[in-house]
Amino acid sequence: MEYEFRDDRLYLHRTAEQKAPLLNRLNRIEGQVRGLRQMIEDDRYCMDEVQQANAVASAIREVTLLVIADHLAAGVDFVVKDGDSGAAIRDMMQVLRAALRQQP
Repeated sequence: MEYEFRDDRLYLHRTAEQKAPLLNRLNRIEGQVRGLRQMIEDDRYCMDEVQQANAVASAIREVTLLVIADHLAAGVDFVVKDGDSGAAIRDMMQVLRAALRQQP
């Protein structure tokens, strides 16, 4: 995975092959959201709607974890190659803080 570090931020440049699993997951999530919308429109049983909503939330968390994993891998690679651990760690912590804010 290619990356660049500028303005104290680590920017990832994924190849099409690296983006594909993330995009596939997002496509499935879109389908789950459409399914949830249809369930609500059809007045389905509330527990079914809640289960579908939880499945969507879980799927989004998994995408978030994959993004974080990519970011951490690039950050560690940057530190090993360039030795600027302070800036890289600050950036990685900023990403982790943002991810943790998303938790219910």
